[in-house]
Amino acid sequence: MNQSIQTDEIKRTPMVAVMLIGAFVGLLNETLLATALPSIMNDFGIVENQVQWLTTAFLLTNGVMIPISAFLIERFTTRQLFITALSIFATGTFVASISHTFELLLVARVIQASGSGIMLPLMMTVLLKVFPIEKRGAAMGMAGIVISFAPAIGPTLSGWLLEYFSWRGLFYVVLPIVIITIILAALFVKNVTEQTYPKIDILSILLSSFGFGGLLYGFSSIGGGHGDSEASATFDSQALAIIIGAAIILTIFIIRQLKLKKPMLEFRVFKYPIFSLSLVITMIVLMALIGAETMLPLYMQNTRGFSPLESGMMLLPGAIVMGIMSPITGILFDKFGAKWLAASGMAIVTVTTFLFTNLSMDTAYSFLVVIYAVRMFGLSLVMMPVMTDGLNQLPPEWHPHGTAMANTMQQVSASIGTAILITVMTTAASNYQPEQTAMAGLSEAEAINQLATGAAMNGYNAAFLVATGLSIVGLGLSFFLKTKTRKEQKSKQAA
Repeated sequence: MNQSIQTDEIKRTPMVAVMLIGAFVGLLNETLLATALPSIMNDFGIVENQVQWLTTAFLLTNGVMIPISAFLIERFTTRQLFITALSIFATGTFVASISHTFELLLVARVIQASGSGIMLPLMMTVLLKVFPIEKRGAAMGMAGIVISFAPAIGPTLSGWLLEYFSWRGLFYVVLPIVIITIILAALFVKNVTEQTYPKIDILSILLSSFGFGGLLYGFSSIGGGHGDSEASATFDSQALAIIIGAAIILTIFIIRQLKLKKPMLEFRVFKYPIFSLSLVITMIVLMALIGAETMLPLYMQNTRGFSPLESGMMLLPGAIVMGIMSPITGILFDKFGAKWLAASGMAIVTVTTFLFTNLSMDTAYSFLVVIYAVRMFGLSLVMMPVMTDGLNQLPPEWHPHGTAMANTMQQVSASIGTAILITVMTTAASNYQPEQTAMAGLSEAEAINQLATGAAMNGYNAAFLVATGLSIVGLGLSFFLKTKTRKEQKSKQAA
């Protein structure tokens, strides 16, 4: 029996608010531990390569769960799935807060991600379901706050909390919020998604998990041994082998999905050109975005000597700009369409990214804050309008697959972007040749310090130059989007 109800009967505001909170907390945890990793290393007596798995495992599990979410959305009711996902996330958060070993903390992070990986695609599918097409921009703008603001605010929030509490305090703060959200979900979340009860295809789940998981792990591993050239070569060759293996598995997965009557993940969404184009632009935007969010904290902390909190505070105004602008750009999208918003935003991103290609030891803190904030303003004009435009092209029954595909590709592009930029950074740093005149008259210690600083700067600037190139490609592609008027949108809805 179909348990969904008509969208005009739903008090959608409290329902959407609850789902936004749930997805926000889930995505916040992607970066919440960023500044807490040194404290965890000290507590458990582990090294950097081990502690990094707390972030890597979370992202990998997310990347595995998101493609499966389309199947789960069609199998279970909205209410069942959202409350279950929140409960799984709460369980992981509780286990993390009482973890007395690193291994238990790692398991807790995997449990957390198993829940959070479902919440975002489910929230986006619900927004597409309960809002008419001419109001989706504003609705997806609210989702943009979650997608962009939550991960951006994570390092700043954790840096502030660690001034007063231990790393366990991060989980103590999150847990009561999640419990309250579960109670609110029981009161306000209704069943709006259509249940088609697809059969469980174990082989598809395994292929998806190993394919997407392997791809994410492979790209995130590139450059893992960059402190040592021999270690780097070993890491990179292993990562390349994993990426090739994952690509083969994904090819088998895609072929299987195209042959199944009820696929776990519908790849026919790519037959809609604007959806495909919007996905490519979104991936390019995320790869460029990762340039700033990965490189600037490294530059500030490792090269300039700023504290994690100072580094986090530098990113905060940009995160706030993104949070404020997301709903505004959603309203603008409903009125004007995606094309000119995306083109304007990509132009801003291109210029501001290029301004980061000339970093030095004397670059002002205020310059970094302002340019990063302006850059995030540009990104806010692109992210959700382009994604919403793409998802609007799909028939309603494919919305779960469209949102799952969009979110999966975001995870993959973030990993690819990080891998590319770290590789460029380390390669440029290792190939740095200083001007001999600049080294003249320096003591051996001063010369070594000058060489290390110059190499680091060369690496950061080269990485931002590549990010600028990606932004230019995104700018060019944005002109192929179509401008839709409100009249055309209403006509499409009526049809």
